[in-house]
Amino acid sequence: MTKETYLHEKHVQLGAKMVDFAGWHMPVQYTSIIEEHKTVREAVGLFDVSHMGEVFVSGKDALKFLNKIVPQDISNLNYEKAVYCQLPNKNGGLIDDLIIYKLGIQSYLIICNASRIDEDLNWMVRNKRGLDVKIDNQSHNYSLLAIQGPKAAELMQKMGLNTQQSSFTIKAGEVCGIKVLASRTGYTGEDGFELLVENEFSEDLWDKILEYGKEFGIKPIGLGARDTLRLEAALHLYGNDLDETTTPVEAGLSWSIPKDKQDDYNGKEVIMAQLQNGVEKKLVGLKMLDKSIARHEYEVFFNGEKIGKVTSGGVSPILGANIALAYVKNIKEICTGTIVQVMIREKLHDAEIVKRPFVPKRNRITI
Repeated sequence: MTKETYLHEKHVQLGAKMVDFAGWHMPVQYTSIIEEHKTVREAVGLFDVSHMGEVFVSGKDALKFLNKIVPQDISNLNYEKAVYCQLPNKNGGLIDDLIIYKLGIQSYLIICNASRIDEDLNWMVRNKRGLDVKIDNQSHNYSLLAIQGPKAAELMQKMGLNTQQSSFTIKAGEVCGIKVLASRTGYTGEDGFELLVENEFSEDLWDKILEYGKEFGIKPIGLGARDTLRLEAALHLYGNDLDETTTPVEAGLSWSIPKDKQDDYNGKEVIMAQLQNGVEKKLVGLKMLDKSIARHEYEVFFNGEKIGKVTSGGVSPILGANIALAYVKNIKEICTGTIVQVMIREKLHDAEIVKRPFVPKRNRITI
């Protein structure tokens, strides 16, 4: 049975086109994807991302448990701070990618991808053996609203939220008298906030944000623009750019993996070996040199040889070009500036390997 978020009726009332996504009935667009995309880049947009998972981890061994299941060193995570993490299996392949927030001395919040909640929970429970830790899935009790764009902070401040917090932090606060956990995070490459709110207050919060946001040019934003926004920012999508056969090193996430972490964790031997010796495949950005669009699973060629596959692809409304992410052979000839070909409908189309992200990120805020 397809699930619905607590805000489902709000989307229907706004005339959203609804689709099934990761087992949820979600809005893909309200007006046009390009219009919604540009609203987030230029003003501010409101997303319902309540399909994401919220898992609270607490107990005497909470830190030890988290350090066992992720490559990042959670010992270095300070109070009210967040860290981007991966959840590797025994072979270093990724069960999911996560954000972990520190809420207290022995208390953490994990945000999971909607399609992976069950797999994540199963893996966590299997890894808690012998540890004094509580894993509490509260995904069904909370809604998550994302306010993203250059005017997001101004809007939130007008609504009563104390916006004096840096990127990748989380604080308890109030928005128009409604209690929330406000994190300065997002999935667009823009500044913004994600508000975790109890379900019973989510509809009121949604309405208030749209009302207060009118003067800032706010629009509700669907999954279509969420995907084009994250692709321009070269942010990974689980199931496309990440899966259980891909390691964080291959995915270009080495920056997030400490080389001096003492604790053992799942897949550490494989991941450390790749950091030292290199990998056979790597993730690159592609800019199509004609009007064709490179889609998921399309094959990539170089000098007549198949060298990889596209994982994500689509239109970049800001660049006015078509872009993609692809895994290709990790050889020195394939680098920024190299021209490769993508097989589209049995015809090869030229693409240039370009630096990621495709558009500058503006989400690093320091207070």
